[in-house]
Amino acid sequence: MASFQLKERLDAAETWILANPNPPERWPWTWLYKAARSLYALVRDVISGNLTLHAMSLVYTTLLSIVPLLALSFSVLKALGVHQRMEPFLYQFFEPMGPQGIEIAEQILGFVDNMKVGVLGSVGLALLVYTVVSLVQKIERSFNMIWRVPDMRSMAQRFSNYLSVIMVGPLLMVSAIGITATIFSSSYMQTLMAIEPFGSLIVGLSRFTPFLLVVGAFTFVYVFIPNTRVKLRYAFIAGVIAGVSWQAAGMAFASFVAGSAKYEAIYSSFAIGIFLLIWTYLNWMILLLGANLAFYLQNPGSVAKRQQVRLSPELQEKVGLALMWMVAKPFSEGKAAPQQEWLEHQLRVPGDITRSISDKLIRAGFITLAGGQGDRLVPGRALNLVTVGNVLDAIRSDEDRVVDRLPPVLPDSLRRSTPDTHSVTFADLLDVNKAPAGS
Repeated sequence: MASFQLKERLDAAETWILANPNPPERWPWTWLYKAARSLYALVRDVISGNLTLHAMSLVYTTLLSIVPLLALSFSVLKALGVHQRMEPFLYQFFEPMGPQGIEIAEQILGFVDNMKVGVLGSVGLALLVYTVVSLVQKIERSFNMIWRVPDMRSMAQRFSNYLSVIMVGPLLMVSAIGITATIFSSSYMQTLMAIEPFGSLIVGLSRFTPFLLVVGAFTFVYVFIPNTRVKLRYAFIAGVIAGVSWQAAGMAFASFVAGSAKYEAIYSSFAIGIFLLIWTYLNWMILLLGANLAFYLQNPGSVAKRQQVRLSPELQEKVGLALMWMVAKPFSEGKAAPQQEWLEHQLRVPGDITRSISDKLIRAGFITLAGGQGDRLVPGRALNLVTVGNVLDAIRSDEDRVVDRLPPVLPDSLRRSTPDTHSVTFADLLDVNKAPAGS
């Protein structure tokens, strides 16, 4: 009985999260409602296994690409003689693994220092660049999966965008570190630090500088990597949560490694390799979960019971009619054309569904794109020439013409027209098409 009541409460909570017809409209209940929906979606996606598979794939690629990636990233810094300023960030990454993690960081830096790009030759340099680009390409593929983006960047965009960020990004981070150090060491700041409580506040802020740089790095990745437009505020919220999670995971993993003497006794020298795999996997999971959170914050309608919502005919037809109505109404009233993103938020259904339906209506000529950025929708023809039947026919149409390949098993009455579906039974159809006796 208790288990049955618990199941009923869980079902009621799930219904409230997913299908609440009257969501809260006042703070803080609106914030709690959105947080509950996003948390539900994150747990659902982790359980489904797609995120874990992508994280494990990225672990393997990272182990192959870490040295070439750092070699290219440090190349500009080494030319300027400031690559030592980036080394503390690498040590910070391996710090939760204990003394052996610091040793791994030193070995990686040794490999990077010994790598002479000039003596690699054209083939070796091409392979080096390809290895790095393939790593970032795999990251983009994982992010595009999260954002439901079907298309990757073109090959030219990958090389230009990826390499510019990989080589110039560390230089910008070093510049940010230098500017921060200059500000804190200025005479004005030193005078201000001598006054309490400003001194304690400034010292506290200086201790948060590494954390803020980590948050900035997460935010930048969430904005830049997906092949779609990500709003900065959602990327920043996800970056802050991912940064806090990364710091907490580092402390938890450090305590785990410190008390893992029994694992070292079992696995001997292989234990550090296992710890490296686990720690790298946790980092990728945190990064992907943050990207997932940014997606659901920007697309709250995508929170559903399943990651891929079943595209039923009823859903397609009602979304199509709702889209046509919401585009036609402001047009008839002389108001501004609505943005497609605003329509998706109003309909509260997954964005990939609304986009697929709007694409069908655009191809049929009933709506068209407008606006300076091509993100607004207006009617494609006079409204007195658009009927409800026209819209339903466009939504129901089989654009791939798979229907034409169906064998002629249906009776002529069904192939020529659609009868009254609620009054005609299959027994009636069989009686009508029954062969005459004696034939």
